[in-house]
Amino acid sequence: MDFNYFIPTNILFGPGKLNELSRVKLPGKKALIVTTKGTSVTKYGYLDRVKALLKENNTDFVLFNKILSNPTKSNVMEGAELARKENCDFIIGLGGGSSIDSSKSIAIMAKNPGDYWDYINGGTGKGKPVENGALPVVAITTTAGTGTEADPWAVITKENTNEKIGFGTNDTFPVLSIVDPELMATVPPHLTAYQGFDALFHSTEGYIASIANPVSDIFALKAIELVAKYLPTAVNSGSDMEARTNVALANTLAGMVESISSCTSEHSMEHALSAFHPDLPHGAGLAMLCEAYYTFFADKIPQRLTDMAKVMGENVDDLSEKEKPMAFVTALKKLKKTCGIENIKMTDYGISKKDIPELAKNARETMGGLFGVDPYKLSYKETVEIMENAYR
Repeated sequence: MDFNYFIPTNILFGPGKLNELSRVKLPGKKALIVTTKGTSVTKYGYLDRVKALLKENNTDFVLFNKILSNPTKSNVMEGAELARKENCDFIIGLGGGSSIDSSKSIAIMAKNPGDYWDYINGGTGKGKPVENGALPVVAITTTAGTGTEADPWAVITKENTNEKIGFGTNDTFPVLSIVDPELMATVPPHLTAYQGFDALFHSTEGYIASIANPVSDIFALKAIELVAKYLPTAVNSGSDMEARTNVALANTLAGMVESISSCTSEHSMEHALSAFHPDLPHGAGLAMLCEAYYTFFADKIPQRLTDMAKVMGENVDDLSEKEKPMAFVTALKKLKKTCGIENIKMTDYGISKKDIPELAKNARETMGGLFGVDPYKLSYKETVEIMENAYR
C-alpha cells in the first residue's frame, strides 16, 4: 500500500481517433516525425494521413525515417541532430515501439549535450542527470505490444557493446498519445502475436514484481484477461475491430502497469537475446522464455500465478495447491498454440546453447535493476538455468 501514481499522458483511444490529430492542441508548431526504415506506415498510407492532418492543424514537420526494428544509439544521435538543425519543437513517434521509443530518446538528446549513453543507468552508461528535460513527444501507435504510448520508457541498443537498455524520465512520457486500432488491422498475424505477448508479459511481470501495488494490479489483471480472450482472434482475423480494439486496450493498460510497477528479469533476459540477435522480435523472445521462467517462480509466488491463471480462463478449483500456479504455465502454452507461435525456438535465430552463460551475464549487467524487483532474488546460476531450460 505504498506507491506513487503519475501518468500525465493525454490518451485519445478508439477506432478513428487519428482524425483528431487535425484539431487537437499540439505542443508546438514544427514536428520531427520519427518512423522506421520499414515500409508499412508508407504502404498503408498512415504517414500521408499524418502529414495531411498536421497541415490541417497548421503544423510544419520534417521526416526522420531511419529507425531500425531494434533501434540503436546511432539512430538516436542522428535523429536528435536533425531535430536541432530543423528547429523542431516537438517529436512525433509514428509506428510501433521502435519508432516511439526512439522518439523519446531523440527528444532527450535534442535538448541535452553529449552522448545518449551518458544518461543511461546500467551497463556502461554514465547515469548523468537529464538536466535540460526533453522535447514534448506525441505517440501515434500502429501496433499493440509495447505500451510505450502510456509510459516513459525507451529501449535502445548500443551497437558496439550489445547493451539493450530501457531508460526514461518523467519528461519522456508522451504528452499526447493516439491509439487508433484501425491502424493495427494491417499488422501480419505473426507480428500481431509477438506484439500481443509483449503486452502480456509487461502485465504479468508487473503483477509479480515486488513493487506491484493495488492500482497496477487492477490494470495488469485486466490486460492479461483481454490478451487471453482477444489476441487469438486478432491474430487469426486481423480485420476484426472488436478484437483489435481490446488488444489495443490491453496494451495501453500494460503501459500503465509499466509506469507504476515494473518489468522483472524476464525482460532483462530477452533484451540480452535480442541485443546479440537483433532480428529476434522482442515478443518472440519473451514467448521463448516464458514457460521456463514462470515454472521457476511457480512455487515462490503461487498465489500470484494462480490469480493470472484464473483471469486467463483456467479452472483451478479442482487442482491441488501445487498444481494451481502451474495452471498459469498451461494457459501460456494454450495461448501460444492458438496464436500459432508454439514452435518458435532460439535456434531459429541462431542462438547457441553455449552462448547462454554470456547472455545471462549480459542480462544481469545491462538490465540488472529489473532483477532487483523480482519477487525472489535470482542468482547468476539460476538465471542460466532458466535460459537453458527455455532453450530449444
